Amino acid sequence: MNIDHSEPDAIVLFDGVCHLCQGAVKFIIKRDPKGRFHYASLQSPAGRRLMAENGVNAELLDTIVLFDKNNYYIRSTAALHIAKRLTFPWPLLYGFIVIPRFIRDAIYRVIAANRYRLFGRDETCLVPTKELRSRFLEDGQHLT
Repeated sequence: MNIDHSEPDAIVLFDGVCHLCQGAVKFIIKRDPKGRFHYASLQSPAGRRLMAENGVNAELLDTIVLFDKNNYYIRSTAALHIAKRLTFPWPLLYGFIVIPRFIRDAIYRVIAANRYRLFGRDETCLVPTKELRSRFLEDGQHLT
């Protein structure tokens, strides 16, 4: 199967030095065979530019941000919208969207606040393999 990765359906911004976040990106990649998602770290010029262009607080380094062509989502809502687009059975997790966001995000914030202590961190951001490089944004790329 030949996948055109030039035009993503959505962009996932993640904490590029967090082991948990890097693992989440690897998890998404394995369950996204159509290549719908592209990625950038929150710390990268591309990530910072996307946040600035869309009015997202650039200090949100403790969250995942999902941009699609019309919206953006953060924290648990982003995670659930990502799950909805993965291969089965992961879209079933989207059912948790019925739980009020303040409850979902409270759990998310506890994990986010302890992610470095529990999972570790790197001094530098995740560097994609040669095969996956096309799915990571360069500074000049835009979501069209």
